[in-house]
Amino acid sequence: QPIFQDVNGLAIKFFVQKDLPDNIQAELCETITALGGRVEAKVPRQGYILVQPGTAEEERLRICWTSTDRPERHFVPYTYVEACKIAGMLLKQIFVENGAPIGMHIHNSIANVNARAALSQRIMHCGGDPHASMQSARVILADPHTEVFGHLVKEYQGIPGKFIESYLWVKKCIEKSAVTYTPLVYKNPGGRRPGEERTQFTEEDEGHLCNWIASKIPYKETGGRTGNRLYQQLCEQVDGDPEYAWVSRHTWQSWRERYKKNAARLDNIIATIVDQKKPAQGEKGQYGYVRQPEVKPKRTRKKRVKVPDAQAAIDELNDAVGLQIHAMPVMMGMQQELQGPHGLQAEVFSQIRVPSGTPVDRASVRRSPAEEEMDEDGSDWMVKLGDLEPPQWAKRKSSEELESNNGAKRARTREPDPSIQTELTPQDLMAIANIHVIDQGIRDIAKEFRFTVEEVQEYYDKCGEMGRTRMRFQKMRQQLAKFAEDE
Repeated sequence: QPIFQDVNGLAIKFFVQKDLPDNIQAELCETITALGGRVEAKVPRQGYILVQPGTAEEERLRICWTSTDRPERHFVPYTYVEACKIAGMLLKQIFVENGAPIGMHIHNSIANVNARAALSQRIMHCGGDPHASMQSARVILADPHTEVFGHLVKEYQGIPGKFIESYLWVKKCIEKSAVTYTPLVYKNPGGRRPGEERTQFTEEDEGHLCNWIASKIPYKETGGRTGNRLYQQLCEQVDGDPEYAWVSRHTWQSWRERYKKNAARLDNIIATIVDQKKPAQGEKGQYGYVRQPEVKPKRTRKKRVKVPDAQAAIDELNDAVGLQIHAMPVMMGMQQELQGPHGLQAEVFSQIRVPSGTPVDRASVRRSPAEEEMDEDGSDWMVKLGDLEPPQWAKRKSSEELESNNGAKRARTREPDPSIQTELTPQDLMAIANIHVIDQGIRDIAKEFRFTVEEVQEYYDKCGEMGRTRMRFQKMRQQLAKFAEDE
């Protein structure tokens, strides 16, 4: 049977919009006739009006010829003919309600442009309007695989006459030749239905409950029998142990309320069970007892041993002797050398050999000093005058002249004496520092009271006290001053 013929074999009538291009009109007439239909010059009472969507003529035709008295008159795009030919059947106008097309909105969640265009054509071929807004549309088509689909369902499922459907819904309706919306199903909101009886507790249930409490909290004074966790833990046993199948008869809230409301009676039953089993308090498996955490060993910090520096030793020595040390080049140089990367270094005393761990002999050190005392009364430097020979200090040695002729400079090196110790203990350093302080004090006394260093040194070696030595030579200078006044 041809596509464009009804069950009685009569040709289906078509009216073509007059302002369509001539070639399209000619092609439509040829196809309709070939498929058993007939093109009419006037608008038929029953049949199809082929229009071009979105044009002014299409709008005019709808206004003029849309009527509830003519439900069998349908407005379809002119591509409807080709769609029926491809489908091999007459596409029914199922998306029509009360003689008007059903408004549909294609949501942006359907991102594929080609899919949106094909979906729009299918809806129009079956009588629907795919260009409705989201607010006015009766059906909103969206992608069910996106999150927005669930939000749309929650937002509009309570609005009567509004439906959220998948884009596949259009194809299903066309295949069934009927519009069927996704049905609503009942979801149990919880609670007991009116007239439904609660599962009653039996003596066996109470026996199981008492045994459970006796094994977990045998002694009531420990507390916890009315807590939630005890009964939640009871209901968790259903999945892992078939012996606890009886637990599923009630919820954990029901088990808790059963004990709470009958605590006085059930406590006696629990006490009887405990007397028979006699469990020790704190046994493994009882509620509230957990494994003691491992004790972490305490970390002990190593105390750093402070090494007394040379400056602190000198300061203590100054306080004991009662002298005020002035800024001296020798002492400053010693302080700089003592502060090295490896603690206390004794490079400044490299020319003095001091046995480690033994007291220093002051007299021997003074008699053989490693340094030479500067001669303050020395003569001035001599200079070369005219053609005379240069002074002795300006002449080069023969060995130096030989080296200068060879063009090689002699590097000043000093071989370290292995017999000399370069590292001294703090006690040795304090003793050496003490020697330098005493020598400087003796020089200061000799200079202040105008005596020789040897005289002051001799008296200090006898008494061994710097303050007493100072008083001695001060009095001697005062006596000498009196003698000068008498003369």
